[in-house]
Amino acid sequence: MARRPGAPGAYGEEFSFVSPLVKYLLFFFNMLFWPTVTPAARNGSCILIPCPCLCQARGKVSEIINNAIVHYRDDLDLQNLIDFGQKKFSCCGGISYKDWSQNMYFNCSEDNPSRERCSVPYSCCLPTPNQAVINTMCGQGMQALDYLEASKVIYTNGCIDKLVNWIHSNLFLLGGVALGLAIPQLVGILLSQILVNQIKDQIKLQLYNQQHRADPWY
Repeated sequence: MARRPGAPGAYGEEFSFVSPLVKYLLFFFNMLFWPTVTPAARNGSCILIPCPCLCQARGKVSEIINNAIVHYRDDLDLQNLIDFGQKKFSCCGGISYKDWSQNMYFNCSEDNPSRERCSVPYSCCLPTPNQAVINTMCGQGMQALDYLEASKVIYTNGCIDKLVNWIHSNLFLLGGVALGLAIPQLVGILLSQILVNQIKDQIKLQLYNQQHRADPWY
């Protein structure tokens, strides 16, 4: 039977360009890696990607920490993250412990009715040896004290510089983590593009078969 030049080759009715291997591989790939490679950005929290420029990294870290201070009491997960960071890096606030005045509960203004007025979170407090029960009120009124007096009870240095220094001292580690998160995404994009091209070829084949059945000389 004659076939118009340039028309698709003769394929059986059951032939499909869509590879089941690619289709199911992409399906299982999404099931395994999608929860891992999807960034979790909730209530101001985000994933830090190492920045090659110190000033840019410091600006981003400052923005994140200051935003976290403002929303400290709004989210329990964020609150636990901040407390962990302040204890881990032995710091308090962004630049200093007085940055906690940005939070509406810790604000030092006289019209603030909060019981935590002019205080700091307990995670700012210096560790007490052999302490069986954590004193969550140890930061009471610390913002009203000067640096010398406050330093006897809490960490007075901020977390921004310490976190930036930690980032730049662990660039290879963070770069490896970022690369590990990027590779699955690139593989997923590649598999998706292959599947899209196969679907397009399948659509062309179906259109050709329909036209061929309507006009055998097509």
